[in-house]
Amino acid sequence: MLTWPSPFVPSLPGRGGPIKVRDTSTGGLVVAAEGPTATLYVCGITPYDATHMGHAATYVAFDVLGRAWRDAGHTVRYASNVTDVDDPLLERATATGVDWRDLAVEQTALYARDMTALGVIPPDVWSGVVESVPTVVAAVEKLLAAGAAYRVPTPDEVGDELGDVYADLSADDAFGAVAGLDAATMLALSAERGGDPDRPGKRDPLDPLLWRRERAGEPAWDGGSLGRGRPGWHIECAVIARDALGLPFDVEGGGSDLLFPHHEMSTSHARLLDSGHGARVHLHAGMVGLEGEKMSKSRGNLVLVSRLLADGEDPMAIRLAILAHRYRDDWDWTAAGLAEASERLATWHRSVSGNGGPSADTLLTDVRAALADDLDTPRALALVDAWAQSALASGADGGGDEDWDEGAPGVVGRMLDALLGIRF
Repeated sequence: MLTWPSPFVPSLPGRGGPIKVRDTSTGGLVVAAEGPTATLYVCGITPYDATHMGHAATYVAFDVLGRAWRDAGHTVRYASNVTDVDDPLLERATATGVDWRDLAVEQTALYARDMTALGVIPPDVWSGVVESVPTVVAAVEKLLAAGAAYRVPTPDEVGDELGDVYADLSADDAFGAVAGLDAATMLALSAERGGDPDRPGKRDPLDPLLWRRERAGEPAWDGGSLGRGRPGWHIECAVIARDALGLPFDVEGGGSDLLFPHHEMSTSHARLLDSGHGARVHLHAGMVGLEGEKMSKSRGNLVLVSRLLADGEDPMAIRLAILAHRYRDDWDWTAAGLAEASERLATWHRSVSGNGGPSADTLLTDVRAALADDLDTPRALALVDAWAQSALASGADGGGDEDWDEGAPGVVGRMLDALLGIRF
């Protein structure tokens, strides 16, 4: 799958330090990548309602991580997926009378346009599930051969002798380490988030689907010894991440609603496929509400990036409105927040459009430190605010200030672009 165009990222003087993030699994601050190459997998969209603000906030957050890594001298290897066949996509296609393939292509293209507008650096590997089916089949066959998966008879009306394939979680001694939840909570979340704990024939209610045999009216692919069918959700990401990055890789990321079951299950699959290896660090972005209410498809209150852009909003103001919140916090999208971001963007633009300003050396050091401290973008924004106000208050010549530097606006402008993804 082809990605969207990559924005130019300017170089900056000096280099940032190690980037520490708060690992969701342990709650502790850890160095996100210790080697010269930093590897990142972020779970992508299911393309039927792209791109809502929850999507945007997640991908902007991990874009900042990638930018901070690059500034610290890492080579970044970033992979993501598109779940271009899944139950919600099929249900939306049926409800709207659109072929599911056309809906997936349309929404994936819209997402790519939105990411381009927001200045998000694209993944190096961007894989759809449909194109990954052969490697998923091989992985499921491997788990079956190892005794880490088993077959469950399909309903009588399907008339299939092979059955669906489920992972046997008892084969993974480390299962549960990603989310750290008790059994009752896991069962409740599994039922709520795409699992089937009540499926007859399963060894454990939490065991996740690996391969679903063909049902009438559903898309299906050649599954080799598995029979025709389609992949389960969690195994898709495990295989795409493994093939793109190798195992182990540094960071697996996504929205906090993916912590369980998705990241717990996909990590379990990765461990069983590669002798105990998965992601080193799990990182999750908070949920975005709307004016005090949960943002959801069922409520019909999704804020779409494409709609904001069509209404004439500056994509950099949208990005700034997101960066005003710590990536891991839950927060609400508001019209007031967007207005504040637009005003901030205009102030910053004026401050870097002059013939000088206070020296940018301290600002660059401090912004780098803020991002290295668990991607503290609100602190970074406040630091830039202070510099901008000082630059604007000092007048065209700095009023004789010894710290005045004619080249400072250029450095600050490049810093905003390189580290925060804000371009004028």
